[in-house]
Amino acid sequence: MTELQHTPLHAAHLALNARMVDFGGWDMPVNYGSQIDEHRAVRTDAGMFDVSHMRVVDFEGDAVRKFFKHAIANNVDKLTTPGKALYSCLLNGNGGVIDDLIVYYFSETNFRVVVNAGTAEKDIAWFGQLNAEGKFNLSITPRRDLAIIAVQGPNAREKTWQVLPDTRAQTQDIKPFNAAVFPSTQYGELMLARTGYTGEDGFEIVVPATQVEALWNALAAAGVKPAGLGARDTLRLEAGMNLYGQDMDENVSPLDAGLAWTVDLKTERDFVGRSALEANGSKANFVGLVLIKENGKAGGVLRAHQKVVTQHGDGEITSGTFSPSMQESIAFARVPTGVAVGDTVQVVIRDKQLPARVVKLPFVRNGRVLVELS
Repeated sequence: MTELQHTPLHAAHLALNARMVDFGGWDMPVNYGSQIDEHRAVRTDAGMFDVSHMRVVDFEGDAVRKFFKHAIANNVDKLTTPGKALYSCLLNGNGGVIDDLIVYYFSETNFRVVVNAGTAEKDIAWFGQLNAEGKFNLSITPRRDLAIIAVQGPNAREKTWQVLPDTRAQTQDIKPFNAAVFPSTQYGELMLARTGYTGEDGFEIVVPATQVEALWNALAAAGVKPAGLGARDTLRLEAGMNLYGQDMDENVSPLDAGLAWTVDLKTERDFVGRSALEANGSKANFVGLVLIKENGKAGGVLRAHQKVVTQHGDGEITSGTFSPSMQESIAFARVPTGVAVGDTVQVVIRDKQLPARVVKLPFVRNGRVLVELS
């Protein structure tokens, strides 16, 4: 049996009596007690997640912009201001999603990428292959010396500034999907990015691994509630944010995963996977579902891999859960192209077909439920 990997915050999780689970080969906290309380803390105040299992990768070289124009589906020409970030898919030649990631622009010779934990080694190998094939001559450096804390919620930035007061002036007016680097703080060099995976405001803080536990404890002392993978999943699903390996993978086009907005087909730029996307087009709709209650009660909970029966053919739920914010069962589903928002479909749960309403994503953002509940 392969031994599970530990983040630099592993001891801190154990000290908080976290319930630990195997998450893609990492021993990670699923909750510290009440998953619902952790979810609500992020929606109403501030919570924090250890996301140090994700990998920071730095790219340096004269051709770094040219490399990313070729390597990813979104257009890095949008990145002109230092610290600006871009969400994109990394595709294979068939247009399937190798990973979804965030690219940060620091200078014309220095970009940074944060990739998912489960795909990190595969991503890095793919970057290396593209670098060699295109003779871009980049230096690609996986940063195993860094950790990441995501502080999320309506009070997340204010509580971060309580702990890191010297970062307030530079980040007070920073817009979403921008980052600032602080070369010298009491916790070493930090990157504060106004990004996240919860549908709430906040920062993702990249910090030296040797300093991350001290920063975590300081944030906790400032009233930021530790939260685990359980709350992270319900929050991201409410917010309409895909999970790699469930909602898309190497066999799924971003056009069939609700990610067409991240794919640049307007410019003439030739990126990996473009020809396949253009040849195949979109073959499915990616929608939200809300299970319809009958006599005030839901007959089950929407879960991944349940079959969705529609008048246009069958589809499948990719992610599903019970929403703490909505008190409803919700899901993402990949369905035939004829299915539209407002339709009623049937979901097979325990051999019964239960009705669900097709809705526009996201369900919840910035603490507000965006779906009308009947």
